[in-house]
Amino acid sequence: MSESTLRIGLVLPDVMGTYGDGGNALVLRQRARMRGIDAEIVPITLDDDVPDSLDVYTLGGAEDFAQRLATRHLLEHPGMQRAAAAGRPVLAICAAIQVLGHWYLTAAGEKVEGVGLFDATTSPMEARAIGELVTDPLLDGLTQPLTGFENHRGATTLGPDARPLGRVRHGTGNGAPFGSTQESAGEAVEGVIQGSVLGTYMHGPLLARNPELADHLLAAATGRILEPLDLPEIDLLRRERIAAAR
Repeated sequence: MSESTLRIGLVLPDVMGTYGDGGNALVLRQRARMRGIDAEIVPITLDDDVPDSLDVYTLGGAEDFAQRLATRHLLEHPGMQRAAAAGRPVLAICAAIQVLGHWYLTAAGEKVEGVGLFDATTSPMEARAIGELVTDPLLDGLTQPLTGFENHRGATTLGPDARPLGRVRHGTGNGAPFGSTQESAGEAVEGVIQGSVLGTYMHGPLLARNPELADHLLAAATGRILEPLDLPEIDLLRRERIAAAR
């Protein structure tokens, strides 16, 4: 992070902004400012190169055609990939998981080569997963359930270099069995973690509903230890959404 300003990359909101996931960048900026950290959002569109100098990157969801545009742009402008290799945090929502994997199949059966930040592949499920999603987190430092709204038809299979973000308590999640050992085979999981890159099928926006995860990304981006913020309205939102999933 620069000495004065936290720079938050909002990656391709013009094509990967269908479900309001740009709100995650707003949450990061606000939670930083509430701690006295100056922060700004840097939009990166199809007209822009992707810089490798930002402190944290966020990508949202989209449909098949927009996914292909985003995949092509990120392969041609690999700044985010260089930033991830240097340990900068990246948050990928829904279709962005598929874009950052090895490949994904569209609903029409077209195979599209991905960016390769995730050891993951995605194929269409028979039925679309729509509804509240709650998981028990598998990311070190998180103690509270993760909650969001899923709306996807992709079944994402994780390879050996990736691990899930959470175990499914309610909902579909990745839609593909996980685990190669007798203890974990067939386990229902959600999301993906690989290095500093996190992916999830949760909309909401995700970080508005999961302040622990927002602060995890901020801590990684700033290199600081962050004390929790006292925001009772967020606690109420979480209770309502977890109750709705029941």
